[in-house]
Amino acid sequence: MARTRRATRATSGGPAARGSQKTLAFTHGKVTKPSTPLPGKPVASSKLAMEIDAGDIDSDAARVASEPTAPEHAGLDIPRVSRSAEAEKARRVTDAQVQAYWRAREDDRLAPRVHQGDLRVEEKILRLWDMSSQYGPCIGTPRLNRWLRAHNLGLNPPIEVLAVLLKEERGNSKVERAHVDELMSNKLGGVEAEGGAWER
Repeated sequence: MARTRRATRATSGGPAARGSQKTLAFTHGKVTKPSTPLPGKPVASSKLAMEIDAGDIDSDAARVASEPTAPEHAGLDIPRVSRSAEAEKARRVTDAQVQAYWRAREDDRLAPRVHQGDLRVEEKILRLWDMSSQYGPCIGTPRLNRWLRAHNLGLNPPIEVLAVLLKEERGNSKVERAHVDELMSNKLGGVEAEGGAWER
């Protein structure tokens, strides 16, 4: 039985047979661009635009101008927790309770910390707080704001951290900024200042 032309064409490496899917070509497509309306045609306006008159605009502007404006960086201000119930609980936390809290955190670990031997317990607690991601991000947020945010969200942040923050903030403005935040703000953590430490 002789092969037909159609069968030969389908098996050869030639163009696709009739009925099969064609190849998409993107080279000869028509490009459409948005155009401006012709000058002779009237532009249709909505009924809503017709209903607005100058009296409404003036009254809205007066109302907006009379409202007090909040500062742009209101979220960055450190809130006062001095009179809150949490602050009172935190002020009642003793140094022994803070030490016990830290011992409990250390007992949860499989191995003791190696590189924090020269730090005070309060600084260790604050660094652990910085690295506890379940309470939200620490970079760009003051520690006290982060504690209050976690408390308001019902995440139950440790009261010992608030106690350390309130005790340390007296006379120490650097306590509000997370250690990780300080490291991230300096390029390469101070290696650039040493000059060529990477070339050794």
